[in-house]
Amino acid sequence: MKKYFAPSELLINDDGSVFHLHLKPEWLADKVILVGDPGRVPMVGAHFDNRECDVESREFRSITGTYKGKRITVVSTGIGCDNIDIVVNELDALANIDFATREENPVLRRLEMVRIGTCGGLQPDTPVGTFVCSQKSIGFDGLLNFYAGRNAVCDLPFERAFINHMGWTGNMCAPAPYVIDADSELIERIAAADMVRGVTIAAGGFFGPQGRELRIPLADPCQNEKIESFAYNGYRITNFEMESSALAGLSRLMGHKATTVCMVIANRLIKEANTGYKNTIDTLIETVLNRI
Repeated sequence: MKKYFAPSELLINDDGSVFHLHLKPEWLADKVILVGDPGRVPMVGAHFDNRECDVESREFRSITGTYKGKRITVVSTGIGCDNIDIVVNELDALANIDFATREENPVLRRLEMVRIGTCGGLQPDTPVGTFVCSQKSIGFDGLLNFYAGRNAVCDLPFERAFINHMGWTGNMCAPAPYVIDADSELIERIAAADMVRGVTIAAGGFFGPQGRELRIPLADPCQNEKIESFAYNGYRITNFEMESSALAGLSRLMGHKATTVCMVIANRLIKEANTGYKNTIDTLIETVLNRI
């Protein structure tokens, strides 16, 4: 018996588009680029040879077009894993649910999703300007813990080692992190030989969760020092951002391929930053377009 998705669970607009993204199933390409900033969507779309649609709703803007013969959709997500939950679930619904019958399609349509973003570097080999591909992500957000099958797709020994290192065992106020691998084939194709392949922490915020202290003191002033010193089976944590874990985790559970590539715009270890990065990130955009 086919699974039926009730109107309260899958919200479809009167025009046949999915609730938040306002995309229709026929507008979605198999190759998807995700960006945080809605203003970065036209930056990606400027490289397209043609455009089929340009849709905007809240922080979500989407353009589908063709680049060198490849059909690609670019979608803005806004900031945070909570928004990734909305975007990835709605993209999967567009690909794998019949909007007319509200039933799951008989054959899985597998998407390739690459997030292009910015991040903070945490090691000496991730100075400002470095491109980092998230081979593994540590989710501080807790999002994947709400989904069945979470343990089957996560690296549980890595999780335990990290929790022990941070001193979070038995701490009711500490995060419940999960460790998830991005798709290995997509990493090989996107990162190639010229990007750092790293372990990325997806934080639940920009300030306290990433060890930034303004007027409110941190619960653990030594948090970032612990993160920077953590090592497990040859892995070290390379960077902070806010979306990679949810993207990799949901994609693994749904059967899609996904990874995140970010340009380092601040190095927390050596206290340097570059807020005038917008021209440089176009190089990363073009690199991903050529490799996706």
